[in-house]
Amino acid sequence: MTGRRQFLQGMAVSAAGAAVALAPGSRALARTLSEPLKVTALTPQLSLISGAGGNVLALSSPQGVLLVDSGSAERTRDLMDVVAKLPGGRRVTTLFNTHWHWDHTGGNDAFRKAGAEIIAHENTRLWLGTTIWCDWQNRTYPPRAKAALPTRTFYKRGELAFGPETIEYGWLGQAHTDGDLYVFFRGQNVLAVGDVLAVGQYPVMDTSTGGWIGGLRDATEKLTHIGDEKTQIVPGSGPVQTRADLAAEHEMLASLQQDLWQMARKGWGADDMIAHNATAKYDARWGKPDEFIASVYRGFTGHLRELGGVV
Repeated sequence: MTGRRQFLQGMAVSAAGAAVALAPGSRALARTLSEPLKVTALTPQLSLISGAGGNVLALSSPQGVLLVDSGSAERTRDLMDVVAKLPGGRRVTTLFNTHWHWDHTGGNDAFRKAGAEIIAHENTRLWLGTTIWCDWQNRTYPPRAKAALPTRTFYKRGELAFGPETIEYGWLGQAHTDGDLYVFFRGQNVLAVGDVLAVGQYPVMDTSTGGWIGGLRDATEKLTHIGDEKTQIVPGSGPVQTRADLAAEHEMLASLQQDLWQMARKGWGADDMIAHNATAKYDARWGKPDEFIASVYRGFTGHLRELGGVV
């Protein structure tokens, strides 16, 4: 069996090489910046706004508008213009951040200055307030301005009354990041899950800020128990999904965590896994696996106790 020191040395070398190979920047953000914003009515009260960076969900009520995520900074003016045309859209009073990434929090400054309360997990607030080296993007993110930081944070779960709607939200653990949350509009039967659910591509575990495949596996399993078969699931980018889509990602993650971990125990690095088409049985649905495999491999180094099998 591979010795612990030798195993860790091999992991560090392979992960460093894989990180350099990744192109900087968010693929989702690059795709959406040039597109016009699109509004899709999910229910009479809930609208999905796409094209603003990450998906933005807007709940209209007599007291104003509640948003889930605020898109990218480059599209904030466009987003505010679209929201102002929604029923009750004269004022955004509440904004949830599903995680810290800038294509989901870029409008925080503007909406907070306009009077919105920003709700996020405590880890999201901490990441937004510090410098972050993102290894999977080969990029440094500076601290955000004070105006962009959440004004209310939580640790496990919470509820919020907004007009006639009771909104449930909760932490998803170390998944895509360590600050991911879900927002469930039970009365509308709509569940927002951020980038925990990927559409048309493999998910990325941001290991720089606590993400890893085991946590993402557990988060997707947890989400399958919220709502029912008719629940509309809003991912961080891409079209609305179903519980079956969420279950499919969970099955893929559970299977590949086991497969890739066994390869790592044999001394294989991320490049070896990519070269040997380690994810081939899932590539038809999720596409090119290189970034996914690299982030899975980096995540293993911080979770050897949970994974077991290394001496």
